[in-house]
Amino acid sequence: MTQKNADLKFDPNQINFEQGLERIERGLHKAKVKLADRVITSRDEDARKVTRLLQVDNVPAGFQKWQLPISLKEPSQMFISTAAAYAKVPEHFHRDGDGVRFIISGSIIYKGVELTAGDWMFIPKGKSYSFEVGPLGASMCYCYCCSCACFNLFGEDVINPGPLMPA
Repeated sequence: MTQKNADLKFDPNQINFEQGLERIERGLHKAKVKLADRVITSRDEDARKVTRLLQVDNVPAGFQKWQLPISLKEPSQMFISTAAAYAKVPEHFHRDGDGVRFIISGSIIYKGVELTAGDWMFIPKGKSYSFEVGPLGASMCYCYCCSCACFNLFGEDVINPGPLMPA
């Protein structure tokens, strides 16, 4: 928080949703970054550059906050997944919409870069990608503007997204 804002009362309602989207677009434009051109992760220098521009000073004392340089402009669906160490996701793409993946624990390796807990990965609609899970397995949260599900239901009454779900 900047000293200028240190004495202001915390107010999380300074801009609306559309203004937040405009803020992202201004940051991307200023940093000369185009997200639709490729899959981008929190470890990419372009993403770090834009995220620094999108730091938020409207936070309570003791916090730091950054707006991510991504937005999912359509209704989205959320998923959680766990994966065994060294599991591989083959090359594929999402036909119907953009997505973002957050690493909760463990890691994945994308194009030789290890993404660990707290990292994220933006996947534009139609962009092909693959990754491998790191040595400790991984737990991830996904938010997609498409559905990465199938019609079959699992049939269990209780879900346990622990270290590894049974196959």
